[in-house]
Amino acid sequence: MKLLSVNLGRPKAVPYTDQPDGLTGIDKRPADGPVRVTAPGPRGVGASGLAGDAVCDTRHHGGDHQAVYAMAREDMDEWERELGRPLPHGAFGENLTTTGVDVSGALIGERWRVGPDLLLEVTSGRIPCRTFQGHLGEQRWVKRFTAKGAPGAYLRVIEPGEIRGGDPVEVVHRPGHEVTVAVQFRAVTTERELLPRLLAAGGALHPDTLATIRKYQEKQGS
Repeated sequence: MKLLSVNLGRPKAVPYTDQPDGLTGIDKRPADGPVRVTAPGPRGVGASGLAGDAVCDTRHHGGDHQAVYAMAREDMDEWERELGRPLPHGAFGENLTTTGVDVSGALIGERWRVGPDLLLEVTSGRIPCRTFQGHLGEQRWVKRFTAKGAPGAYLRVIEPGEIRGGDPVEVVHRPGHEVTVAVQFRAVTTERELLPRLLAAGGALHPDTLATIRKYQEKQGS
């Protein structure tokens, strides 16, 4: 299991985002050298966990619980075959392009050691948005990506560190539950009846997921 590339984005003006200034950092490209990764701070204040990476819409993206976004190269290769066009590392706006890691099959709360120092913890799957669809330029992309159910994973930074393409990725902790990124993603998008199952992941859940579960339970109890 290893890191194929570390991808960074610069602010770019586009017509397909509702960010107030019309900017997005989703167009990410592989970095040439090492990149420092740290906890960025709460959402709305903190942005990306990667030095030199832009998160322009901090209302919905970035912050400690979405400090890093990882995508499996294997899932991107499957999309390449389906779309009939190349998808270079970073094409999905991911910070980490991995190989040999079952990213969407990772457990919420699972911890990865990337390189010698960086320790990350899985928090949730990536919810596709209008900006993602505009960036890819594919019709019905949000629905298609959702239906595939392999969203990649957001991670929080437990221990900061410096990483680069080629670094090993090691799963150093797997929690004793069965709540994977894919299950969490399905629960918050298309299969709301799965939401109570997510509570087994406890405090490792993304706060947005916990809020969704609470609303669902309140509605069911009313």
